[in-house]
Amino acid sequence: MAVEEGKYNIKAVSTMVGIQPGTMRAWERRYQIIEPVRNESGHRLYTDEHVRKLKWLVNKVNAGFTISQAVVLLEQNKESYKDPANGLQDRVEMYQDDLIEALLRFDESKSHELINQAFSLYTIDKVLIDILGSVLVRIGRLWEEKKITTAHEHFATSILRSRIGILMHSFPHNGLLPKVVAVCAPGEWHELGLLIFTLYVRRKGFEVIYLGTSIKEGDIDIVLETVEPSFLFLSCTLTDNLPKALSLIDRLKKEHKKLSIGIGGFAVDSLQSDERKSYSNHIVGITKDDWEQWLMDRV
Repeated sequence: MAVEEGKYNIKAVSTMVGIQPGTMRAWERRYQIIEPVRNESGHRLYTDEHVRKLKWLVNKVNAGFTISQAVVLLEQNKESYKDPANGLQDRVEMYQDDLIEALLRFDESKSHELINQAFSLYTIDKVLIDILGSVLVRIGRLWEEKKITTAHEHFATSILRSRIGILMHSFPHNGLLPKVVAVCAPGEWHELGLLIFTLYVRRKGFEVIYLGTSIKEGDIDIVLETVEPSFLFLSCTLTDNLPKALSLIDRLKKEHKKLSIGIGGFAVDSLQSDERKSYSNHIVGITKDDWEQWLMDRV
């Protein structure tokens, strides 16, 4: 692929995007977001792609983001600055980006408005997996990488949890299908991933006993004895909690021979190859197709 030639000097680009040359140089130096080419005299020359990126960043800053937050958003979706009319970004991706922006601005009204619009255009599964699920993953990674604050993560959790919770209780269950218990792994308080997976299982008609965040050690045994489920699903987000989750699986496998145990979450992705092989029967995956296959193999 041919390298795009630079054709605008810094003064021209400054006028085009609406920021001072000194600000542009500071952004280049601090965030390495663009690398202007140099002409024979050593002067900066910017390409059309550079201009599009800078305009996108300026729009985000004008909307209330800090430049560091805007850069993070750009890194999360490297195509987001391009023109969606050219087919480089579909509407689902646009909803993802817009919803993340609203959540990071603590804009509750805009967040609900975007979710309502998505539900009016797409199926529940599409919104759940491709929009809310993707937003959840991106918010979680930003928080794990300390690129957003705990306040941002808590606000996003509150908004998404309320919408998912309403949906989850609206679906009837099929009494002929196995019972499911869903709970966060020991020490886990991040339940959005579990909520989304649970909603998917409820959509399939399973009766789900949703326990949410981590419960006291030993309480899970009481639940299993009382409910006698066919499935137990655990969610683990933080890698520090993964050893306890795997130990719990090992113990419950021995004590409940007929129980199918599944685990998912960000932390599961960090498993080393040997561990991943040892627990392969328990890893439910991260996509709807993964979940479908895991359940089909066990029902």
